[in-house]
Amino acid sequence: MPDIWGLAAMATKFLLYLGVLTSAGTVFAVIMFKISGVRAFASIFAAVGLVAAVLGFLLGGAALTGDASGMTDPEMLGLLWATPVGTALAYRFVGLALLIVGLPLGHPGLWASALGGLLALWSFAIVGHIPDRELLWLDALLLIHLIAMAMWVGILTPLRRLANVGATSETADLGQRFGRLAMLFVPLLILMGLVMSYILVGSINALLGTGYGQALIVKVLLVGVLLSLAALNKVRFVPKLMAGEAQASEHLSRSISFEWIAVVAILLTTAILTSVLTLPS
Repeated sequence: MPDIWGLAAMATKFLLYLGVLTSAGTVFAVIMFKISGVRAFASIFAAVGLVAAVLGFLLGGAALTGDASGMTDPEMLGLLWATPVGTALAYRFVGLALLIVGLPLGHPGLWASALGGLLALWSFAIVGHIPDRELLWLDALLLIHLIAMAMWVGILTPLRRLANVGATSETADLGQRFGRLAMLFVPLLILMGLVMSYILVGSINALLGTGYGQALIVKVLLVGVLLSLAALNKVRFVPKLMAGEAQASEHLSRSISFEWIAVVAILLTTAILTSVLTLPS
């Protein structure tokens, strides 16, 4: 059982993942699908990610000293700032701040927000288990994986919002366009996830016989649930929307709610993997 600092680190990691992926993904979705009315939503989640990033850094200081004094100890925080943890915080702070500032500034600002989202996503290639491998191609693979996941998370709320207001044709059009894109990046998500899992764990025994490996299996199963729900949307609910069938919007909205539950569970499992569990030796 992790101590109080481990639990706090897990909670802030979860909020960080949720904030960064949702805000960056929403910006990417706005650019790619010309969605309106969700910029404030992106700003809120960027602010959540920003607060979580700073709090996570301060908790790192507490972990060094073993008590809350480390969160305000200039010497401990200075030592931490000189490590990759400090570099990652700088990327997150600059990236999320740029994302927030760019959102109200029209089209050029939107591209600045997208750049900010990419910087925040890249921060995850600086710290964690993947960077420990010191392989540039693996860092690039992680970034692509995160961009694809962010796109998925970012489209959920705009799509559900359209379904809830009864904009049947707009919902069907957005769902169809996203479905075509998903046909490209879903296989990429699966392939990259398998490659990174194999590199991290290294053997079937480690996968089945360690806490890290078992948590990784849970994460893969949750991703499978998410993909199944997405496939259901594409092959069943979106075509019904296009045909103008009654109740199709309600069914799609409910399915997206379950997708959000799966996303939250995936991010929580990832937070556990990266904060309170260790890689198999």
